Amino acid sequence: MGTAAILDVDGTLVDTNYHHTLAWQRAFREHDISLPAWRIHRHIGMGGDQLVDALAGEDVEREKGDAIRESEKRLFGQLMGEVAPFDGARELIVELKDREHDIVLASSARQDEVDHYLDLLGARELADAWTTAADVEATKPQPDLVIAAMEKARDLSAVMVGDTTWDVKAAEAAEVKTVAVLTGGFSEAELQEAGAAAVFDSLVALRESLDSTPLR
Repeated sequence: MGTAAILDVDGTLVDTNYHHTLAWQRAFREHDISLPAWRIHRHIGMGGDQLVDALAGEDVEREKGDAIRESEKRLFGQLMGEVAPFDGARELIVELKDREHDIVLASSARQDEVDHYLDLLGARELADAWTTAADVEATKPQPDLVIAAMEKARDLSAVMVGDTTWDVKAAEAAEVKTVAVLTGGFSEAELQEAGAAAVFDSLVALRESLDSTPLR
């Protein structure tokens, strides 16, 4: 067994972070809570089970958390048809597969969303495994998702590819290194400060420089 490549999906392979930001903003507004988009964006990558509390506090989570999450689910569903893969996403998966890494697509999204992204990426025959919300109890920055992905890969070691500080923190908690990309809207400095081993502008740049990363 070698090193597994754990690839975050939302914001890393497919361009969803700003769609999720808009969906959360609209969901909060449906429940009479007005939050600026920039604040919401700073929490994208954190799981919905923790995001409401982090943004609006314990009282809102207790009284309205589930309802807000249901609204976000519906509102994001209306935007999901606009989501596209990032340039080089499938090519990176192919390259990592050719280098004999086990590929696990890591997501805590619902099964229908993950199915949509697998089809969008043409990745069903490439990935060795993938995760969904059913595989985790607590979402990022808790390490559950990374640990679940490692268990599916059955490899002795792994490297995460992600786009947010929450990805990096979750991987670090699972004692896994992260290679990060800027596609989620977090800065190079933020990702490095969170602990990323390397940061690249895009998936294309990452693929061209794989030999300089822990995924060489």
